[in-house]
Amino acid sequence: MGLEIQSFILIGGLFLLLAIGIEIGPAMGIVAGVGLLFFVHQPLDYFARAAFEIMNSFTLTAIPLFIFMGTLYSTTGTVRALFIGGEKILGNLPGGLASAMTIANAIFGAISGSSIAATATFGKICFPEMEKAGYDPKLALGAIAISGTLDVLIPPSVIMIVYGGWQDVSVARLFAGGIIPGIILSIFFIITVTILVMHNPKLAPRTGVKFTTKEKFAVFWDLLPFVVIIALVLGTIFSGVMTPTEAAALGAFLAIILALIYRQMTFRALKESMLTAVNITAMIAFVLFAARMLGQVFQYIGLTDAVAQFMLGLPLGKYSIYAIICVMYIILGCFFDSFSMLILTIPFVTPIMKNLGFDLVWFGIAYVVLAEIGLVTPPFGLGLFVLKGVVPKYEITYIFAGTIPFLVPVCILLVLLVIFPELVLWLPNLLYSK
Repeated sequence: MGLEIQSFILIGGLFLLLAIGIEIGPAMGIVAGVGLLFFVHQPLDYFARAAFEIMNSFTLTAIPLFIFMGTLYSTTGTVRALFIGGEKILGNLPGGLASAMTIANAIFGAISGSSIAATATFGKICFPEMEKAGYDPKLALGAIAISGTLDVLIPPSVIMIVYGGWQDVSVARLFAGGIIPGIILSIFFIITVTILVMHNPKLAPRTGVKFTTKEKFAVFWDLLPFVVIIALVLGTIFSGVMTPTEAAALGAFLAIILALIYRQMTFRALKESMLTAVNITAMIAFVLFAARMLGQVFQYIGLTDAVAQFMLGLPLGKYSIYAIICVMYIILGCFFDSFSMLILTIPFVTPIMKNLGFDLVWFGIAYVVLAEIGLVTPPFGLGLFVLKGVVPKYEITYIFAGTIPFLVPVCILLVLLVIFPELVLWLPNLLYSK
């Protein structure tokens, strides 16, 4: 049986299973099993051995710890202080509440690693406040959905841990590489809100609340505990004092301490945070394993090398090929979650990027930005479903319509990363000399 027929059976089977409603993890597992039995000629007990080898990673241990951090902040409500602080600083801007929520999301991203937790948290906290203030629901929901994606770009980021652990790329370098793009994108989102509201003031009426200079300066004391946690977690990683996994354990401990200080810690909140972290981690682990197994099947039958050779043989420049890959990820992001998309495509894409001379740290950050688009694009945008779960009276398509203006700055950032790769590479190179 030739490569073309084998590839058609595997890829066609995967899309058929997805079309009839099977979840992405089981679908990839079934296709990988078929490939192992009939094309690779491995017994199914190979699954068990491979599962242990794939998941037996100290780096991946950071995933449940960072998720626990985010869910604990969410369930205890301690992150409300971030939104209140952001409102005092940016509340006088056009669309100030949306901008405050963006700043709060950016800070939350630096003490968490889960866009799911961010979207759910700020959907619960911020949308009622913006609705009460007379904000257009489409603008409010769109801003919340797109700002939640900052948590995958601003370190610590779970998806960076998965990418770095699999591709043997320094997670610390990836974390450092995401800081400047994350700050830039946060500013872009605030600018977008301001422009939209200045063009149509009815989208976000002024709240009429004025904050004195003294009140604005007092915000820094309110935010100080979060700044300290960010400095300790990221500082210990960048300085080499701790590995990302050890820093994640420190961050989880500090999250508990902060909840106790704010008197928000309860046994129910702790239990819910732990269970959520376990559930999300189990989902990620299963998808990671299934996609990795399917990737091994593709590699064994020769599809990975064939795709890489085909792309490199095109009479196009390196940036044209990169543009094609970006379009591919934007399309795939409509149907796959960011983890499945990463693990399923990296065996094909990484050899291409290496041969074209792209730095893998730079590409990791570029992928995360592309994954942000996938989080808010239907029909399977995870951020849209999470937000609809929090605000059920609005449909997925309505929420997506609100995110469309914010996709423009995301695309602008992708272009800037190509023109100025040092936006990603400068800080890692500064912290870690080659």
